[in-house]
Amino acid sequence: MEGFTLQQASLSIAEARQAIQHYLKSGKVNRAKLPAEIDKPSGVFVTLKKHNKNGERLRGCIGFPEPIYDLSQGLAKAAVSAAFADPRFPPVEEDELPHISIEISILSQPQLVDAPKQEIPRLIEVGKHGIIIERGFNKGLLLPQVAVEEGCDSEGFLALGCMKAGLSPDAWLTKNVSIYTFTAKVFKEVEPMGEVVEEKLGSP
Repeated sequence: MEGFTLQQASLSIAEARQAIQHYLKSGKVNRAKLPAEIDKPSGVFVTLKKHNKNGERLRGCIGFPEPIYDLSQGLAKAAVSAAFADPRFPPVEEDELPHISIEISILSQPQLVDAPKQEIPRLIEVGKHGIIIERGFNKGLLLPQVAVEEGCDSEGFLALGCMKAGLSPDAWLTKNVSIYTFTAKVFKEVEPMGEVVEEKLGSP
């Protein structure tokens, strides 16, 4: 979604927080209230990070890589799932919310990388591309910012994606593994309920 503005991102993040608060009180997922110009089918991920005196740590991250929902529905579902359904973490409790910052990633349509396996690393630009690694029922997705945060080069990023999918680190070299790339516009609160900025991703 190329025209996504900082103002629209701030509204979207506020609506993601509202969706979490609404679910805490009602147990229901409430569609986000977004203007028509951005409420279109879109892949979206919501990442939660908990802040304390020692910094921040991941508290949940779930989303939809394919544009199967309008943003108002996908954003709310992803926010609630990140808070309450990420299997890596216990459900977020109400007293945690003031200490949690929200990050949203608006995704492009994933594209299959149709190239010889040995050439794939040079087609993946660290900080620009996210990846999906898929083999049968095994599937792993990494957002573009993960490569930067982990200090990966493209081969390391592919290895990380394979492990996320439950495969060996070099599984991307095998014939029966499909690799998809996508791009994302990433916006985040610099602190819980604080200023929203666009994350500018680049090489580690």
